[in-house]
Amino acid sequence: MPLDDSPPRLEVQDLPEGRVVRLLGSWTAARLTLAPAWAALSAQLDSLVPGASTPARWRLDDIEKLDYLGAQVVWTAWRHRWPADLQLAPEQREMLETVEKLTVALPPPRRSPWSEPLLMLGGRLLGLLGHVKGMLRLLGQLLLDLLRLIRHPQQGPWRDLSGHLYHFGATALPITALVGFLIGVVLAYLISQQLRQFGADAFIVNILGISLIRELGPVLAAILIAGRSGSAITAQIGVMRVTEELDAMRVMGIAQGFRLVMPRAIALAVVMPLISVWTTIAALLGGMLAADISMGVTPSFFINALPAAVSVSNLTLATAKSVVFGLLIALVGCHYGLRVKPNTESLGQGTTASVVTSITIVILVDALFAVLFKSVGI
Repeated sequence: MPLDDSPPRLEVQDLPEGRVVRLLGSWTAARLTLAPAWAALSAQLDSLVPGASTPARWRLDDIEKLDYLGAQVVWTAWRHRWPADLQLAPEQREMLETVEKLTVALPPPRRSPWSEPLLMLGGRLLGLLGHVKGMLRLLGQLLLDLLRLIRHPQQGPWRDLSGHLYHFGATALPITALVGFLIGVVLAYLISQQLRQFGADAFIVNILGISLIRELGPVLAAILIAGRSGSAITAQIGVMRVTEELDAMRVMGIAQGFRLVMPRAIALAVVMPLISVWTTIAALLGGMLAADISMGVTPSFFINALPAAVSVSNLTLATAKSVVFGLLIALVGCHYGLRVKPNTESLGQGTTASVVTSITIVILVDALFAVLFKSVGI
C-alpha cells in the first residue's frame, strides 16, 4: 500500500547570512527503510558536508513526522553535535535529546599488536601441553588402577566391564562389517582396472591382502570406533559432569579412574582387535566378490593364495596396533569427558574434540607403527 506522507528529503538554500538546511517530508522508520528514499537521502547527506563542520542553520519545523529512527539519522548528520542555529518544535527537541543520551560512540578501530600472533601461538601450545599432561596423568592413573585390580580382583567393576564389552563390541559389528565389505568392493574394482592392463590379475590377492589385513582393516575399524564409541564415552562422562554425578562420586570417595576410566579402557583394548579382524574379514569378502565379478578370480583361488601372499606377522602387527588404538581411543574419550564443564555447550565441544583427536591420534600412531616396523623388516 502506498504511504500517504512524502519521502524524507533536504532543501538547501545558500543565503547571504549563510547556508540554511530545511528538512521536509516524513522522517520515520516506514519511510527511511525504503531503499529508494534512503538512497536519495544518503546522497543528499553525503554531499551536504564535504569536509568538516555542520551547517550553521538547520530548520526542522517543516518536518511532517519524526520518530526516533529519523532523529538518529539527523543526530548522525550533525556529527553528534548540536548546530549553532536551530529551529524545531519542543517535542522534536525532546526526542533529539533522548537520542543524544542513548547514542554511544563507536570505539576506535583496534590495531593488533605485532605480538598478538605470538601470544596466540603460545596459548595454543600451552593448551596442547595441558592436554598432553592430562593424558599422561590419566595413563599413569590407569596403570595404578590395573595394579589395584590385579591385587584385589574381587573389587573390580566387572559388571561395568561386561556392559562396555557389549556396547563397544557386539553392537558395533553390523556397521563395521557393512563399511568393511563396501571398502573391499571399492578397492577390488579400482585395483582390477589397473592390473588388467598388465595381465597381472592374480596379484589382486596380494594387494588386497596386504592393504586390508595390515593397514586398512585396523585403521578403518579404529576410525569407526572412535566416531561411535569415543564420542559415547565423552558424552557419558560429560553428562555425569553436567548432572554433578562426578562431584557426588568424589564426595563419596569413589575413585573415578577405577570406576569410569579403567573399565572403558580395558573394554576397548579387548574389543578393538576382534572388531579389526571382523572388519578385515568383511573387507576381504567384499574384495573377493568384486574380484570374481570383475576379473574372474574365483573365491577358491583367492582363499588358497591369501596365506602365501600375506604372512602371519602382518596379522600379528595388525592385532597389536588395534590394542593400542582401542586404549588410546578410550583414554582420549575419558580425558575430554572429564574436562567437560557443567554446561551443554562444553559437552558438545568436548564430544567433537574427542572424535577429532581420536581419529587424528589413530592415524598418527598408525604412521608411527609403519615407520618403526619397516625399519625392523616386518
